[in-house]
Amino acid sequence: MTSENTHTVATAPEEDWDARAAVFDDEPDHGLRDPQVRTAWADRLRAWLPGHPADVLDLGCGTGSLSLLAVEQGHRVTGVDRSPAMAELARGKLAGRTATILCGDAAAPPVGEERYDVVLVRHVLWTLPDPAAVLRHWRGLLRPAGRFVLVEGVWGTLSPVGIPAGSLAAALAPLARDVRVERLSGNASLWGKEVTDERYAVIADV
Repeated sequence: MTSENTHTVATAPEEDWDARAAVFDDEPDHGLRDPQVRTAWADRLRAWLPGHPADVLDLGCGTGSLSLLAVEQGHRVTGVDRSPAMAELARGKLAGRTATILCGDAAAPPVGEERYDVVLVRHVLWTLPDPAAVLRHWRGLLRPAGRFVLVEGVWGTLSPVGIPAGSLAAALAPLARDVRVERLSGNASLWGKEVTDERYAVIADV
């Protein structure tokens, strides 16, 4: 639940995310209010998610913008966010849809014995203290032939933060039979502006 303007405070306490919830969707890639940005993300999700109705676990779902796109494409979505205010906005955005929004930790989502076809995560993994352990836990939430869709990056120049694509791909290699990286930095329509930092998606089939 971060963007280019919030990466430096991505590890802020839960209450800080609650305070930001009201303006979170003002970022083009958060609220997806611009039709071009929304279409760009819808196109990417269509390419990344299965071509048939699937159960998608959207971790760190924020206000639910990607969850909504996935539902509109015929998927069943469970979204998880640790911020009660974010989760409440996501519930409003997804009201009446085939979606459930839970308040909880993305690293250990409160989903019990449920298993999913896709674990979808955008700009969350890099904020967690032990990404490798989290990936192993998430792997256990996937059904056989499930898929990771992880959108991450490296932001900043003086003190860059994030996970390089090569590092994330390497961490997924023991957990998946196929790992591929899709570079996203050159697609300004995803971000509502030109960007020069490293932005990418890793799609990993288990």
